[in-house]
Amino acid sequence: MGIFGIVNLTRDSFSDGGRWLDPDAAVAHALQLAADGADVIDLGAESTHPDAAPVPAAEEIRRLLPVVAALRRAGRAVSVDTCKPEVMAAMLACGVQWLNDVRGFRSPAAMAVVRSAPADARFVAMCARSDGPRADRAAHDPATVVDDVRAFFGERTAAFAAAGVGRDRLVLDPGMGFFLGRDPANSLRVLRHLADLGRDFGPLLVSVSRKSFLGAVTGAAVAGRGPATQAAGVWAPRAGAAGIRRHDVRAQRDAQAVERAIAEQP
Repeated sequence: MGIFGIVNLTRDSFSDGGRWLDPDAAVAHALQLAADGADVIDLGAESTHPDAAPVPAAEEIRRLLPVVAALRRAGRAVSVDTCKPEVMAAMLACGVQWLNDVRGFRSPAAMAVVRSAPADARFVAMCARSDGPRADRAAHDPATVVDDVRAFFGERTAAFAAAGVGRDRLVLDPGMGFFLGRDPANSLRVLRHLADLGRDFGPLLVSVSRKSFLGAVTGAAVAGRGPATQAAGVWAPRAGAAGIRRHDVRAQRDAQAVERAIAEQP
């Protein structure tokens, strides 16, 4: 699975809203991420930040279509981050290889898309304690967060199996930041237990890039969370995550290469 490089086609994403709204700029940035080592380009056309405005499905599709088409022509693997079934179906028709749903494909309509998807399509089901398409700032008890993630993983694994989707096509994401609650201990505790979660539920994709909990630990604003992201980004694969989702792909690739080189020494 490797590294998912994040490209936000949005006005209000917390980390880089507005930078890649122009399709040409988005494609150029995505191709640079691929050159930097991204295995998959993860496109999102609606921000999931708590303060973000809703984006209609038609607008999501409008933003995504030219970027997806260009990346597919370039032979790049593409993931689309959306919770709208109509967007999912449209993107599968364009040939994307991955769908990434922050609500974990919990709606019947989303699971209907899953059941009708091509046999080689793969899915990322993310755990979110929030009910809507965006994270919220609700308080959740850190003492129960790992059990909550386990329960979600068990439920979604069973739902995908019932839909006839093989386990090799499903990747689980434990969620991070506000998706797990406003207390940074929620995200830190889940990271601490990644090895157990991966052992029990299979491949995990972890998204720590510039997240709020890193700012809470370090005091850094979004623009200054690179070092904190790097620390969490090295921890997650070491703890067993099969994939990591990052804005700064080169930093992730280089950090993992150094760690592997050290580990390979006699």
